[in-house]
Amino acid sequence: MTIVPARHTTPDLLIIGGGIHGCAAALFAAKRGMSVTVIEKDSVARHASGVNAGGVRRLGRDFAEVPISVRSMQIWHDIPDLLGEDCGFQIAPQIKLAENEDELASLRKRADDLAMLGFEHEVVLDRSRVRELLPAVADHVVGGLACLDDGFAQPFWTTTAFRRKAEHLGAVFVEGVRAERLVREAGDWIVATSAGSYRAPKVLISCGAWSGILAAQLDEPVPVHAIAPLMLVTSRLPAFCNAVVGATGRPLSFKQMPNGTVVIGGGRRGIAEPASNRSEILFSQLRLTADTAISLFPIMASATIIRTWSGIEGCMPDEIPVIGASRKHEGIFYSFGYSAHGFQLGPAVGELMAELASTGSTQTDLSKFSIDRFPSNQCQ
Repeated sequence: MTIVPARHTTPDLLIIGGGIHGCAAALFAAKRGMSVTVIEKDSVARHASGVNAGGVRRLGRDFAEVPISVRSMQIWHDIPDLLGEDCGFQIAPQIKLAENEDELASLRKRADDLAMLGFEHEVVLDRSRVRELLPAVADHVVGGLACLDDGFAQPFWTTTAFRRKAEHLGAVFVEGVRAERLVREAGDWIVATSAGSYRAPKVLISCGAWSGILAAQLDEPVPVHAIAPLMLVTSRLPAFCNAVVGATGRPLSFKQMPNGTVVIGGGRRGIAEPASNRSEILFSQLRLTADTAISLFPIMASATIIRTWSGIEGCMPDEIPVIGASRKHEGIFYSFGYSAHGFQLGPAVGELMAELASTGSTQTDLSKFSIDRFPSNQCQ
């Protein structure tokens, strides 16, 4: 049993969930002078935050996410100053490939629409420019869309670095403690757990695919479901790609690491079993991932797969997260449902949640991320 000192069970802010969003919120809340305790049912970075592809991208975001993503990229570029560690962050182009003229036209339209909103970080690449950036790309690729100063980082390292910095600022992390029930009492929230109770005026629910259980207890049901994105890594190959690559018409996330291995994911899914903390690899889906990689980079035909893995993530029907304050309860905040693309957003959303928790408001428009945006028949 985990034994927690009494002074840590009555913080200003209790965070449920030790992924990158919980850890980042803890850091920024501690910077604002709040006492913070984070409880995590397993271990920090155990699930999606520790096993994702590590893409740090603004490219291809839902328009509602773009302002937050742009702010987050500013933080990423200064990550060593914030955390005292670089987290393996490297600036690298993020490129979405077009395999035919129709796909290229759709990418061009997106860039134009984004520019109309005042954002010009996504640029269209023609056939020759794509090959300047990706000399090994397949002949049939006709162009692409890129954010040239996006990048990637090491997800487990990053999440635990946020934890270490938050602890340095006074935050407390308690692992192996599962939140089971929330009850309002005398202006505070009593959170019953597998290791006793916590009391706090403010609670942030940020526990990924498991967040919906707690939200439903608070009469804010939400249709979050568990998914298991699949990843694989190959043997080392000669250097041929210094970008993070996706495809317009097929799921793909593809990058070559500094040691020559290639990490591939991008949307194919296994079977998630959140009740047992397990996910199952579907090799039929991994075959499709490998086929896509070979089609776009013929050099991959000689690669050997050396490891595969998956993790459990929360996904929303519209594939954008729930971010913001409860619509029904004072002192409850939500940050979950990042639908396999929340890693890059972590620093900025953590900053936002700390602002909300400490001041009660934020200048950022979070209306598109409201927990009550879904019709009741989707939440049953």
